[in-house]
Amino acid sequence: MSTTTSALEEDPREKIPSQPSSPLTQDQEWPTTGLKQVVLSELKMQRGIAIPLMAMNLTWFAKLAITTAFLGRLGQLQLAGGVLGFTFANVTGFSVLNGLCGAMEPICGQAYGAKNYKLLHKTLVMATFLLLLTTIPVALLWINVDKILIRFGQQPDISVVAKNYLMYLLPDLVVKSFLCPLKAYLSSQSITIPIMLSSAVALALHLPTNILLSKAKGLEGVSMSVWVTDLIVVLLLALYVLAMESRQSERWKGGWWDQGYSEWVQLLKLSGTCCLTTCLEWWCYEILVLLTGRLANAKEAVVVLAVVLNFDYLLYSVMLSLATSASTRVSNELGANRSRPACQSAYVSLAVSVICGCIGGSVMVAARGGWGSLYSHDEGVVRGVKKMMLLMALVEVVNFPLAVCGGIVRGTARPWLGMYANLGGFYLLTLPLGIVLAFKVRLALGGLLLAFLVGMVSCLILLLLFVGRIDWVEEAQKALHLACGADEHELGGGHQDHTNLETVDNIMV
Repeated sequence: MSTTTSALEEDPREKIPSQPSSPLTQDQEWPTTGLKQVVLSELKMQRGIAIPLMAMNLTWFAKLAITTAFLGRLGQLQLAGGVLGFTFANVTGFSVLNGLCGAMEPICGQAYGAKNYKLLHKTLVMATFLLLLTTIPVALLWINVDKILIRFGQQPDISVVAKNYLMYLLPDLVVKSFLCPLKAYLSSQSITIPIMLSSAVALALHLPTNILLSKAKGLEGVSMSVWVTDLIVVLLLALYVLAMESRQSERWKGGWWDQGYSEWVQLLKLSGTCCLTTCLEWWCYEILVLLTGRLANAKEAVVVLAVVLNFDYLLYSVMLSLATSASTRVSNELGANRSRPACQSAYVSLAVSVICGCIGGSVMVAARGGWGSLYSHDEGVVRGVKKMMLLMALVEVVNFPLAVCGGIVRGTARPWLGMYANLGGFYLLTLPLGIVLAFKVRLALGGLLLAFLVGMVSCLILLLLFVGRIDWVEEAQKALHLACGADEHELGGGHQDHTNLETVDNIMV
């Protein structure tokens, strides 16, 4: 390795231009010639990120379906208690861990764009420690789940089964505390094929693991199989990271244990906002299910909603991949101080999301005739699914660009924009309107889904306004400080060529 290369690795300020690119006007955001090549090139890069993530998310859906099937074979009580326990785990545990880990997307993405591998290493270690600490209060909540469920009106026998299921799922909190940061660490560097392959291997082993453990321990064995297969993914990804870093010795050295106060403050500010953004949306879905249980025809309505949401989960695996792809591309380009490609990545992602939303909605409309009969032979349920999927198809058209807009604002390290949109759209509009339409106007489940659509449209409008007003040159300057500010301080920062950059505190406010 040449001395020049060594110098670049030692001083992160030299890895990207010290001066930002010239300000972009509306006409300069896109090239006057070669537009087709720019769009195709961007689509190719996003395809490489998104398609493996789609496959990985689909393996998660398949894993959930296998787990539910094995619970059903144990009996109706075990199925009800296991599903209730897993729902509680999602709402109080896994949504929180995934949300906290969302802070890694902007930090690691921008650090990778700036070639600041030291910050990448720091963030991986810090995020893992943060998630491990978070599992302590979550575990205490799970230990008392039966008392909580009974207090909220659940039947005691189902609540006891739910607790039993969660007691054997507790190790998954620790496993997820390693799995989520590893996936974010790799995807922020556009490395997604190892995530897909490791998830596929775990899925292939999930079925025989369930067979063995369910025969040996029943309900507890089905619960254990969830974290056993997650642990397989963790081990495979950890081995890949070790092999990847050791092959590139200049990346491997330094940064793993050099965390400072400013880095922790930066991570905590972002992770708290990302967590609230994720949980606000996730919890709104669960509140929707709870409200459905209060309808006059509650049993049929809950089954209809569950069947419709199962199709939504399939499409969600696609939109989540598109959102992660958008966040990765935007953060990588901003970290590299390339404001124009970041802007282009954002708008190409939005265009793709609109097209995919229309396709997803069309597929849902086309599948509505036979989807309900896959789950139930009750005529009322099949008819209700067929009717509600028409309305849910409109929700999907909006949900795709909404998810991608959330990815874009995460990539700019401003996830609180998504939090404000979710808070306003879902909690100040969707829930009150849904109660009025479902119970006062008596539109039942249709009223709840219609309110959900109205809330999503309002969220989308807010985020589109936020994205449309982004100053991409200013964001590139902020990303420069976010990705390299800590290292500049260590090297005696305050140089003249960086005085125009804001402090980290100003960026986070």
